[in-house]
Amino acid sequence: MQSESDNHHVTNELGDHDATDDERLHPLFSSPGGDVILGATGGTVLFRVHSYTLKTTSGWFQTMFSLPQKRAPSPTDHIIYVDEDAQTLEYLLRMICGLPILPVNSYDLIDSLLYAAEKYDMPGPMSIIRVLVMTPPLLDQPFRLYAVACRFGWDSEAKFASTRTLIYNLYDRDVRPLLQRLATDAVLNLFELHRTRREGLRQRLNEPPFVSGGTASCIECHELVDYHTWRELKYKIVMEMDVRPLGDTVVNQGLVGWPEAQACWNAKCPNGSCGRSLYDKTETLRVVCECIDRLPNSI
Repeated sequence: MQSESDNHHVTNELGDHDATDDERLHPLFSSPGGDVILGATGGTVLFRVHSYTLKTTSGWFQTMFSLPQKRAPSPTDHIIYVDEDAQTLEYLLRMICGLPILPVNSYDLIDSLLYAAEKYDMPGPMSIIRVLVMTPPLLDQPFRLYAVACRFGWDSEAKFASTRTLIYNLYDRDVRPLLQRLATDAVLNLFELHRTRREGLRQRLNEPPFVSGGTASCIECHELVDYHTWRELKYKIVMEMDVRPLGDTVVNQGLVGWPEAQACWNAKCPNGSCGRSLYDKTETLRVVCECIDRLPNSI
């Protein structure tokens, strides 16, 4: 007798259980006390577990086992084949059975586990996965973390991930495939964060003690001064905030080594008898650092 669920593609096969099935049992899930056998996709690996465990950890299995059965299977011949591969099923069962959890090093596996946990209504594994995504090496993939966190409404993880994206240029071609994984609102929020940082710094650079970058008089000798060097440096700073919105390269590299920065620090009043330095490097660095530190750093 066979029955199949159209919603989740789960097949129940009731029939003779032979030595071949025993050979396919996963060694951690082969206890004779188990009364249900789950089969990974392809049927190459079987997992014998207790129906009580499935019913108490999965809303989906609780509903399934509450349905009337045409006949009562023996504890050893009830095999339920599911869509998950052997690795995903093993990780999921380890979580609900209280066994040691193996390291997860791939977001492809995270996605498979989340899909299965959501499908089978398993809040326990969902909470465990939420902890796992905040561990190395998964933290090195902020866009994947951000996608997962936004999808499941994990606000703190989404904020953390959005901060980690500030070292990337959202307009980079290599980043586009990562953005395509995101829902529209999630993408817009990320672009808003990056743009807000750039525009916040740009606006601050037009306020005192900075000059606008036009023409003014020297405060010492009143000679006409063209502040074009500052205008060019300001433009460079704003463009750099598009490339790396975190702003660390502006402070640690740009204002120290950029040609535009050096031109500013070397600029003097054109009146040879005055020769006053037009820009204060130390004060400029301090104010720019202060401004960057005050910019919003998460969605």
